[in-house]
Order: sequence, then structure tokens, then C-alpha cells
Amino acid sequence: MTAPAGSTADAFRATSLRRWNAVCWVLFAVMAAGMVAIDRPGGSKYTALALLGAVVVAYAVLTRFPANPVVRPHGYLSVLVVALGGLAYLRGNYAALFMVTLPHYWMFGRTPRASMGFLGLATVATLAATIARQGGWTVEFLTVQLVSTMIVVAVGVLIGLWAHSVVAQSAERARLITELERTQAELSEAHQRQGAADERERIARDIHDTLAQGFASIIVLAEAARAGLGSAPERSAQQLRSIESTARENLAEARELVGSARHPDRAAAGSVALTLRRTLDRFAEDTGLTVEADLAELECDQQTRIALLRCTQESLANVRKHARASTVGVVLARQPYGVELEITDDGTGFEVDRSSGFGLDGMRKRLAELGGRLTVTSSVGDGTRVLALIPLGTQT
Repeated sequence: MTAPAGSTADAFRATSLRRWNAVCWVLFAVMAAGMVAIDRPGGSKYTALALLGAVVVAYAVLTRFPANPVVRPHGYLSVLVVALGGLAYLRGNYAALFMVTLPHYWMFGRTPRASMGFLGLATVATLAATIARQGGWTVEFLTVQLVSTMIVVAVGVLIGLWAHSVVAQSAERARLITELERTQAELSEAHQRQGAADERERIARDIHDTLAQGFASIIVLAEAARAGLGSAPERSAQQLRSIESTARENLAEARELVGSARHPDRAAAGSVALTLRRTLDRFAEDTGLTVEADLAELECDQQTRIALLRCTQESLANVRKHARASTVGVVLARQPYGVELEITDDGTGFEVDRSSGFGLDGMRKRLAELGGRLTVTSSVGDGTRVLALIPLGTQT
């Protein structure tokens, strides 16, 4: 039998129909054979065969061609009600057909109200036809047929309501599962978008803290070298060497960025003091400023080392571009509560509450990812103090 297309409830009905289909066809065949072999020829025999044949044809058309425009589910139930009433009037052995077709009222009725309505019509038709055939309210009708019919109908109603409840729950479960899958898919897409946005922000922050700062240094050195080509050739030559060194360092930084993107969990051990020392020496050479450094020897994991290096690079870049300072102090120390990096300058300072920039925000976010914090203290004319703290929990 071809299963009707549609909702989960339709699928349940189609499955139930397949289970009852074989039983119905066997019963139809047995009843037809009994009428042909046992009943005496006459109008009632042919009428009963015609009624049974109408049920068989309607049922066959509906189950084989569920989308046909002629025999619809309620049409089949109407034929079944008429046939049961006719058989009950012509014969007394309609009970088997009545019981076996009980599930059809719920399978084809579609709603509890329609199913119970057709079942009630079939019950009234069979009882009324039996009374008419027996000539009135007999003792046999009241004690046997009425009681047995009502019991069968009551059981059919209970089973039908239970089956309808199961179908409704299945449909609700299917709806909830579909909604859950859709929500999970939307959540996964949101996580992917957020992950992509976070990765873009991380890359932008790394580029700003490394390559962009290096390019800015190259530009300043190139301008100074060009200005001193005629008057201070030795100084210009030194600046050209600094440009070359800065470009090489930028190239190394670019390769490190690519490598960390491919292997984000790759460890990079080493002394953070040594890394910062090279950065400070390059800064002092390029700017001519006095750099006073007190760097404790600390072994840090890769993320902590990079965070401290980026904070140092960004702070020095701000000193180069804005502070107009003469002296820079850098202190790296391990405190009981974590690793502390302090960078100070004697420059012009600024109003912290009114300042905004990608560099400071990037430092704050980078430290926050490690559970740390950034404190910036400054005022106009009094220099600037940048304090970065990373908890001990991030140390190896």
C-alpha cells in the first residue's frame, strides 16, 4: 500500500493501515466466500454481496490511490456505515466486519470528533437495522447484541483516543526535534560567525602590534635618513641599517603570525626578559631615548610571552608617536599575585578618560583573555605609566 504523504500523524496512520490491511483483505475474502457458498440464491444474497463489494472497492481505491479525487477518507467511512447497516439488516453475522474495521474510523476520520461521529453512526445503523430485522426490542437483542456491541464500541473508543494521543505526542515531539535542530544549526552558525569575528580581531590586533608598528618605524627612519644624507652620512647609514633590521624583524613577525595561525597550540618557550631586551635595544637605537630596564628572568608560556611583548611594543610605539619623552623605564617582575610589567615615560602625558585608540583597547582585550588587566595612569605634563598584570595561573 502506498503511504499517504504528510505529517508524522499521517505516517503513523499509514503504518497502522499496513498492519490491518492483510487482516481486512482476509476477512473480505472469507465473508464473500461464505455468502456465495452458504446463502441461498436470492435478492438478499446479491444485495449483501453488493454492499460488501462496495466496501472492498472503496477501501482498495483509497489505500492504493490515496490522492484520488473520488473516494476520500470520509467517503469510505460513509460507505462502511451504510454497508454495516445493510448487512445487519440482511444478515446477523456483521460483527466480525464491525470489529475489524474499528481502527479505520480513527485512521481515516483524522480528528477525534469525526472519528467518533462515524463510529456512532455505524453503531446506530447496525443496532437500528438489527431491531428492524428482529421485529422489535427482543430479549436476545437487549441481553446479547446490544451489550456486546456497546462493549466493542467502548473498547474501540478508548483505543482510538489512546492512538490519537500517541499520534499527537509524536507530532509534537517531531516539531520540537525539528525546532531544536534548527536552533542548534542557528547556534552553530552564530558560534562560527563569532569565532570568525574573534579571529579577525586577533589578527588585526597582531598586525597592529607588530607589522604596523614596524612599518611606522621604517617610515620614521627612512625620513630621518633621507634628511641626513648630505649633512650626516654616517647617521643616515646607521638609520638604513636600522631600516633593514626592522624589516627583517617584521618579516620574522609575519612568519610567526602565519605559524601561530596554523599551529595555535604550539608552545614557544624562552625568556621573556631576553625578548623584551631586544625590543628595548632596538627602540633606544632608533629613537635615541634613554631606556632604563629592570627585567627579571622569567620563563613564560607562549601566550603570556606574546602578551607582554605586544604590550611593550604598543607602549613604546605610543611613546615614539605622542609622548615627546626623554626617558623610558621598563620593569618586569614576578609578584606573588602574578607577572607584572610596568612601562613609564617622562613625556607630555594625556587625559586617560578622554583617550581612545585601537592600541590600548587591544592591550586590554589581550590581557583579559589571559585573566589579566591593564592599568593606564597619566595626566597632561606628568608622563604616563602603563601597568600590565597577568595572574600566576597562566604561567607554566
